[in-house]
Amino acid sequence: MPPSTARDGRLSYAIFQLARAHRGHAAAMLRNMNLHPGQELLLMQLFDRDGQTQSELLDSVGLDHSTVSKALRRMQDAGLLTREPAEHDRRVMIVHLTDAGRALRDPIADMWRTLEKISVQGLTAEQIDTFTRTAYAIKQSVNKRGHQVPSGE
Repeated sequence: MPPSTARDGRLSYAIFQLARAHRGHAAAMLRNMNLHPGQELLLMQLFDRDGQTQSELLDSVGLDHSTVSKALRRMQDAGLLTREPAEHDRRVMIVHLTDAGRALRDPIADMWRTLEKISVQGLTAEQIDTFTRTAYAIKQSVNKRGHQVPSGE
Protein backbone atom coordinates (compact mmCIF):
# COMPACT_ATOMS: atom_id res chain seq x y z
CA MET A 1 0.00 0.00 0.00
CA PRO A 2 1.49 3.35 -1.00
CA PRO A 3 1.90 6.10 1.59
CA SER A 4 -0.94 8.62 1.78
CA THR A 5 1.19 11.35 0.19
CA ALA A 6 1.45 9.18 -2.95
CA ARG A 7 -2.35 8.70 -3.15
CA ASP A 8 -2.60 10.99 -6.18
CA GLY A 9 0.48 9.42 -7.74
CA ARG A 10 -0.35 5.73 -7.53
CA LEU A 11 1.03 4.87 -10.95
CA SER A 12 4.26 6.82 -10.36
CA TYR A 13 4.71 5.15 -6.97
CA ALA A 14 4.13 1.71 -8.52
CA ILE A 15 6.71 2.48 -11.23
CA PHE A 16 9.20 3.53 -8.57
CA GLN A 17 8.63 0.32 -6.59
CA LEU A 18 8.85 -1.83 -9.72
CA ALA A 19 12.03 -0.14 -10.93
CA ARG A 20 13.68 -0.47 -7.52
CA ALA A 21 12.83 -4.19 -7.24
CA HIS A 22 13.83 -4.94 -10.82
CA ARG A 23 17.08 -2.97 -10.60
CA GLY A 24 17.95 -4.63 -7.28
CA HIS A 25 17.53 -8.10 -8.71
CA ALA A 26 19.46 -7.18 -11.86
CA ALA A 27 22.25 -5.67 -9.73
CA ALA A 28 22.62 -8.93 -7.80
CA MET A 29 22.86 -10.86 -11.05
CA LEU A 30 25.43 -8.40 -12.41
CA ARG A 31 27.55 -8.69 -9.27
CA ASN A 32 27.96 -12.37 -10.10
CA MET A 33 29.66 -11.21 -13.33
CA ASN A 34 31.73 -8.56 -11.50
CA LEU A 35 29.74 -5.78 -13.20
CA HIS A 36 28.02 -2.71 -11.79
CA PRO A 37 24.49 -1.73 -12.93
CA GLY A 38 24.64 0.18 -16.20
CA GLN A 39 27.89 -1.38 -17.33
CA GLU A 40 25.96 -4.14 -19.07
CA LEU A 41 24.07 -1.51 -21.08
CA LEU A 42 27.34 -0.08 -22.37
CA LEU A 43 28.63 -3.56 -23.18
CA MET A 44 25.41 -4.41 -25.01
CA GLN A 45 25.84 -1.33 -27.22
CA LEU A 46 29.43 -2.34 -27.96
CA PHE A 47 28.39 -5.94 -28.71
CA ASP A 48 26.16 -4.54 -31.45
CA ARG A 49 28.75 -2.06 -32.73
CA ASP A 50 32.27 -2.11 -31.38
CA GLY A 51 34.43 0.99 -31.82
CA GLN A 52 31.91 3.67 -30.86
CA THR A 53 32.90 7.04 -29.54
CA GLN A 54 32.31 7.78 -25.89
CA SER A 55 29.69 10.36 -26.99
CA GLU A 56 27.82 7.79 -29.08
CA LEU A 57 27.68 5.44 -26.11
CA LEU A 58 26.48 8.28 -23.91
CA ASP A 59 23.62 9.01 -26.33
CA SER A 60 22.65 5.35 -26.76
CA VAL A 61 22.30 4.49 -23.07
CA GLY A 62 20.71 7.73 -21.88
CA LEU A 63 22.94 8.11 -18.83
CA ASP A 64 24.74 11.29 -17.80
CA HIS A 65 28.31 12.02 -18.86
CA SER A 66 29.94 11.50 -15.46
CA THR A 67 28.20 8.13 -14.96
CA VAL A 68 29.29 6.85 -18.37
CA SER A 69 32.82 8.17 -17.95
CA LYS A 70 33.19 6.52 -14.53
CA ALA A 71 31.70 3.24 -15.81
CA LEU A 72 34.03 3.17 -18.83
CA ARG A 73 37.05 3.90 -16.62
CA ARG A 74 36.10 1.03 -14.28
CA MET A 75 35.51 -1.29 -17.22
CA GLN A 76 38.86 -0.32 -18.75
CA ASP A 77 40.58 -0.98 -15.40
CA ALA A 78 38.85 -4.39 -15.32
CA GLY A 79 40.22 -5.20 -18.78
CA LEU A 80 36.83 -5.26 -20.54
CA LEU A 81 37.51 -2.45 -22.99
CA THR A 82 40.05 0.03 -24.28
CA ARG A 83 39.68 3.75 -24.96
CA GLU A 84 41.90 5.42 -27.52
CA PRO A 85 41.92 8.90 -29.02
CA ALA A 86 40.43 9.04 -32.52
CA GLU A 87 42.82 9.67 -35.40
CA HIS A 88 40.67 12.53 -36.75
CA ASP A 89 40.40 14.30 -33.38
CA ARG A 90 42.54 13.40 -30.38
CA ARG A 91 39.86 14.76 -28.01
CA VAL A 92 37.38 12.10 -29.18
CA MET A 93 37.73 8.75 -27.41
CA ILE A 94 36.97 5.53 -29.31
CA VAL A 95 35.83 2.58 -27.18
CA HIS A 96 36.68 -1.00 -28.17
CA LEU A 97 35.90 -4.28 -26.45
CA THR A 98 38.72 -6.56 -25.38
CA ASP A 99 38.46 -10.35 -25.60
CA ALA A 100 37.38 -10.33 -21.93
CA GLY A 101 34.63 -7.83 -22.72
CA ARG A 102 33.43 -9.80 -25.75
CA ALA A 103 33.33 -12.95 -23.58
CA LEU A 104 30.53 -11.37 -21.51
CA ARG A 105 28.09 -11.32 -24.45
CA ASP A 106 26.51 -14.72 -23.72
CA PRO A 107 26.47 -14.32 -19.91
CA ILE A 108 24.76 -10.92 -20.25
CA ALA A 109 22.23 -12.29 -22.75
CA ASP A 110 21.54 -15.18 -20.34
CA MET A 111 21.14 -12.72 -17.46
CA TRP A 112 18.55 -10.66 -19.38
CA ARG A 113 16.72 -13.82 -20.45
CA THR A 114 16.58 -15.02 -16.82
CA LEU A 115 15.50 -11.61 -15.56
CA GLU A 116 12.75 -11.57 -18.18
CA LYS A 117 11.48 -15.02 -17.12
CA ILE A 118 11.41 -13.92 -13.49
CA SER A 119 9.70 -10.63 -14.37
CA VAL A 120 6.90 -12.06 -16.49
CA GLN A 121 6.04 -15.22 -14.58
CA GLY A 122 2.30 -15.42 -14.24
CA LEU A 123 1.63 -12.88 -17.00
CA THR A 124 0.02 -13.66 -20.34
CA ALA A 125 1.65 -12.69 -23.65
CA GLU A 126 -1.07 -10.04 -24.04
CA GLN A 127 -0.32 -8.56 -20.60
CA ILE A 128 3.38 -8.46 -21.43
CA ASP A 129 2.72 -6.69 -24.75
CA THR A 130 0.32 -4.22 -23.13
CA PHE A 131 2.70 -3.45 -20.28
CA THR A 132 5.64 -2.99 -22.65
CA ARG A 133 3.70 -0.57 -24.89
CA THR A 134 2.42 1.31 -21.84
CA ALA A 135 5.88 1.53 -20.27
CA TYR A 136 7.35 3.04 -23.44
CA ALA A 137 4.43 5.47 -23.74
CA ILE A 138 5.01 6.62 -20.15
CA LYS A 139 8.75 6.96 -20.81
CA GLN A 140 8.05 9.07 -23.89
CA SER A 141 5.64 11.27 -21.95
CA VAL A 142 8.10 11.77 -19.10
CA ASN A 143 10.95 12.53 -21.51
CA LYS A 144 8.78 14.97 -23.43
CA ARG A 145 7.30 16.81 -20.47
CA GLY A 146 9.47 15.74 -17.55
CA HIS A 147 11.54 18.91 -17.45
CA GLN A 148 8.58 21.28 -17.39
CA VAL A 149 7.54 22.94 -14.15
CA PRO A 150 4.23 21.49 -12.87
CA SER A 151 1.28 23.77 -13.51
CA GLY A 152 -0.45 22.92 -10.25
CA GLU A 153 -3.30 21.02 -11.91
